[in-house]
Amino acid sequence: MAQQPSSITYRNPIDSIRDRLEERERLLSPFAAKSFESRGRERPEEPSLARTAFQRDRDRIIHCKSFRRLKHKTQVFIAPTGDHFVTRLTHTLETAQIARTIARALNLNEDLTEAMALGHDLGHTPFGHAGEDALAELLPEGFRHNEQSLRVVEKLERGGEGLNLTWEVREGILKHSKVKGDIMAEGWGTASTLEGQIVKLADSVAYLNHDIQDAIRAGLLSEEDLPAISKEVLGTTHSQRISTLVLDIVDASWAATGEAEQTPSEAPRISMSAGTEEATNELRDFMFANVYEWEGQLAEAARARRVIQFLFEHYMANPGAITSDFTRPEDPLVRRTADYIAGMTDLFAMRTAQELGLQA
Repeated sequence: MAQQPSSITYRNPIDSIRDRLEERERLLSPFAAKSFESRGRERPEEPSLARTAFQRDRDRIIHCKSFRRLKHKTQVFIAPTGDHFVTRLTHTLETAQIARTIARALNLNEDLTEAMALGHDLGHTPFGHAGEDALAELLPEGFRHNEQSLRVVEKLERGGEGLNLTWEVREGILKHSKVKGDIMAEGWGTASTLEGQIVKLADSVAYLNHDIQDAIRAGLLSEEDLPAISKEVLGTTHSQRISTLVLDIVDASWAATGEAEQTPSEAPRISMSAGTEEATNELRDFMFANVYEWEGQLAEAARARRVIQFLFEHYMANPGAITSDFTRPEDPLVRRTADYIAGMTDLFAMRTAQELGLQA
């Protein structure tokens, strides 16, 4: 049935922009998240005239300080000297692109998907997972980057006010992370929106493939070294692997469009076929053994941990040296110290540690 035009008239055409954008969302899958049905923000606000709630969230993330700092944070290789190694920022952009492609194909909400993807790593530490592991050992409650990303948007950005994002975006940021095992394994539960489930898988699709390229660039691997099953099922090039994975996720999740022959009564799950999941897990295991936990990478990680531990001990002993507005004065010192260090870029953390007396 054709969409009926709105009968509302406006004295100022600008007043109708958000309404028209929200009307377009009604054309999405019945399982898509709609901005006008959002669970809302922690603090009520006047809606934007020209953007939906999810578009507004996306823009707030792009313009925040934490997003800018991602360009100087490690993905895998710590402070690489080459110009083409992946940073946390380029990883984030690749994740968003892959997630949006899947969401578009399934007729889901691209704006929500993009906002979650752009915000999913805002809380990542310097030195990637090595920095994350170091802080996890130093904090009594541990440390996880997805939980820190949520803390960034809720409590640390804008001088402690947070970005006041919608509930759906915040949930997707928290639940994007996964445990080391199966790519479909749950660590923090399943996102309630299909868009959030897409971001979780897109994150893995992005990092597995660009980390292979970085490892080849660093001389650790060649395409021929990759597991036979991954080459047979996923392809033998970067673009082939991404295309295979994206198309497989779309095909396996087609019920999410609402156009399947038998539309389910409840929202389906975003998933992969069994064969592709097996091949992807084999490739993931290979990357852990040969890149993420490679001897040279572990040595770099040890140096990174030493920097994090040195800075942590310094600021715990000298709380007055924490001058950033990226902490909350009312929080315990251990939490303020962790927030300050987690917000640092790789180069800033190394330079600060050296200036404070850490020997190379």
